[in-house]
Amino acid sequence: MKIDWIAKLRHFLQIVAFCLAIAAIYYAFMPYKPYEIALVYSLSIGLLSWVLIDFGRHFFPSSDETGWPEGAVGIALPLVGNVLGYLGGTLFADRWFGFSSWNLEDRPQLRISIGVTVLSALALTYFFYSRGKSAWLQAKVTEVRSQATEAQLKLLETQLEPHMLFNTLANLRVLIGTDPARAQAMLDRIIAYLRATLSASRSTLHPLAHEFDRLRDYLELMAVRMGPRLAYTLDLPDTLRDAPVPPLLLQPLVENAIRHGLEPQVDGGHITVRASTRPGASGPMLVIEVNDTGAGLPDALPTPGPGQSFGLTQVRERLATLHGAAGTLELIAASPIGTSASVVFPLKFSPSP
Repeated sequence: MKIDWIAKLRHFLQIVAFCLAIAAIYYAFMPYKPYEIALVYSLSIGLLSWVLIDFGRHFFPSSDETGWPEGAVGIALPLVGNVLGYLGGTLFADRWFGFSSWNLEDRPQLRISIGVTVLSALALTYFFYSRGKSAWLQAKVTEVRSQATEAQLKLLETQLEPHMLFNTLANLRVLIGTDPARAQAMLDRIIAYLRATLSASRSTLHPLAHEFDRLRDYLELMAVRMGPRLAYTLDLPDTLRDAPVPPLLLQPLVENAIRHGLEPQVDGGHITVRASTRPGASGPMLVIEVNDTGAGLPDALPTPGPGQSFGLTQVRERLATLHGAAGTLELIAASPIGTSASVVFPLKFSPSP
């Protein structure tokens, strides 16, 4: 029997607050009796009833929806608990004050006492029952949202992988006609890259170190075709190696830098990928920059479509799916030449010191 003691403490405080309210109402209708009497009777009956019901339910199978015992037990437990709580709590308070609540000569007082107890018991039972069901429904909604997010990320990833593969095969096709030896080397790199990528576990997130490893494989693959025209630097602090990121998040940015930045230049250029953090309104933000020394941004970005800004659109959609407005992608002109792509989103783990 596993008990959530934090939840029990919260229930205890709620019961105490409810008993204080009942005692105040009782005193308002009978101001000629000291408030301390109403308070002791209310706390005695309320707390004993709560202990019998809230702890007693753990001895019976409970519904996943409400955390409440199923079947006849679910009805009998609050009834028996409240009756025993009323009898035991009243007896305790009688002993405390030296009273006798079972004096039949004071029947109006007895009826009021029983009536208040019954109404209070019904209100409390409904409150805890509805709270349990509401918590279950909220958990199911959270679960469904999580599954929908994962499904959407999977869909975006499955759209992105063929896009990357087709672009790589197009590059290979060019080399086959111009430099068969380098085409063979590039084909070997493609096989190794796909083996490493496709054999990895299929998940919506993986460590940033894995993302940098796949990025290094891709850049080495592109270096076979471009030769000395492509140089790169990968800067990943050890403290951020385990930061969770979506797979293939950075590759479209690097692919975009090569295609639109380095390739149009005769001398090629240099690509730097750097990870860092910065303060945010709700905690630290992970910042990943892809900087190149290429041709720079055009006056107007092409409309997303086949072969046009597809990767950038995918990156933005994946960030929005995971982080909403907190995940951003910005393209800015670098100084003195080139382009800088900056991805920023909340850091979901604590970096090691």
